[in-house]
Amino acid sequence: MHDVAVVGAGPAGLAAAVEAAEAGLDVALIDTAAQPGGQYWRHYDESHARPGDRAGHHGWPVFTSLRHRLDNLRAAGRIRYLPGRQVWLVTRDAGGSFTVRVTATVSTADPPDGAERGLRARALILCPGGYDRQLPVPGWDLPGVLTAGGAQALLKGHRTTAGRRAVVAGTGPFLLPVATGLARAGVRVAAVVEANATRGWLRDPLGAMSAPGKSVEALRYAALLARHRIPYRTRTVIREILGTDRVEAVRIARVDRDGRPAGPAEEIPADVVALGWGFTPSVELPLMLGAETVQDADGSLVVAVDDRQRSSVDGLYVAGEATGVGGAALAVHEGRLSALALAAARGRPVDPGMTRRLRGAVARGRRFAAALHRTYPVPPEWPRWLSETTLVCRCEEVSYGALRRAHDDLGAQDARTLKMLARPGMGWCQGRVCGFATAGIAARLSGRGCTAQDLRPLATRSLAVPVPLAELAELADDRTPVEASEHPTKERGRAGE
Repeated sequence: MHDVAVVGAGPAGLAAAVEAAEAGLDVALIDTAAQPGGQYWRHYDESHARPGDRAGHHGWPVFTSLRHRLDNLRAAGRIRYLPGRQVWLVTRDAGGSFTVRVTATVSTADPPDGAERGLRARALILCPGGYDRQLPVPGWDLPGVLTAGGAQALLKGHRTTAGRRAVVAGTGPFLLPVATGLARAGVRVAAVVEANATRGWLRDPLGAMSAPGKSVEALRYAALLARHRIPYRTRTVIREILGTDRVEAVRIARVDRDGRPAGPAEEIPADVVALGWGFTPSVELPLMLGAETVQDADGSLVVAVDDRQRSSVDGLYVAGEATGVGGAALAVHEGRLSALALAAARGRPVDPGMTRRLRGAVARGRRFAAALHRTYPVPPEWPRWLSETTLVCRCEEVSYGALRRAHDDLGAQDARTLKMLARPGMGWCQGRVCGFATAGIAARLSGRGCTAQDLRPLATRSLAVPVPLAELAELADDRTPVEASEHPTKERGRAGE
């Protein structure tokens, strides 16, 4: 049994694993990717890398330092690193230890051995990260429409662009590295379409000054936009994506601060559209264990943690985007803090000064993140952009009109009932793509704001990822007992609804 299992090898998980091991804990590090770095430090296959393949990566020296420490700790036998593995079930037994069930990331990978399939640990540090938040818009199901993160992942991981003429749209500063990365790769970026005005920073100068380096970064991106002659359109959204068999153009229009149409439409030719509305934290694993959740400033459902990254479940620590989207630097601080807090709880010597400094860094990072979310919110009136035939759930082909009928004719007043009656979130992605939008639509149809209670039914899943039936069958034959979580919740029971 390991002292701690760390799930995720992005900025938070990588920092947590090396810090915990250097503090004297026996660590298992589990990650879906074949190499460490997560989405933020995603890079080309290191066995085929060339000089310059790290171009466009921020904080690369931080990553290489963490990776070097990981390699040394692995060689010393202090970290058991399991790449190409994804966690599909986590349980906690009556004695307080955890069992982590893993499977191969892809069907062609070597299957996990018996010791990996049911890995046991006295504590968990969950760093599952997040993924692109999406809002439906007419035409978003056409070939050529990607998430902003997907477009960047193709560049970072595969040196591939999805088209020749792009429009990058949504809200938030993440649109800037995506647009400039595409431009550097030879794509003609016709416009960056930002739904909000950027003056929101003036309402929270203290939060903006909590990360002074970000101002320099913003100026650098402004210079890159100017160099590549990329128009930056604020208070503007894509109202419709046009095309027959694939993207041919977008129709954009000005909006007011709440997202209501406020001007005539304009068409821009394009063959690729990258959409990004911030990020959705991955919270299915903490929810399996009954961890308490809250709604963050950006409207996301996040895990509630204290000032040492401890969740409401004893022995469960959570760091990174799952506690609130705040960027890689904040995630590294949280990962380190969670490891030191766990080491101290296990009686290992820990420098109290370092713990205080990390807590201060996390507090400053959270202030900046809150200011960021207030500057770039999801416009509350975004459902006004939808037509009756706009698909909201692409897996189950559920349209906005079907959701309205479930509300008006069948009495679906909340997201849970809407899910049961109209089937959004019931398909392959289990609500990862449409969950936030469905929850927002349910709340708006009922004339109220979206709450954590709306989000939770679409974030809770019985299994974190799809697994082969053979692996489920092996659970029944496994002679190692796996107790059910001692934190059963209503949400856990709803996962299959």
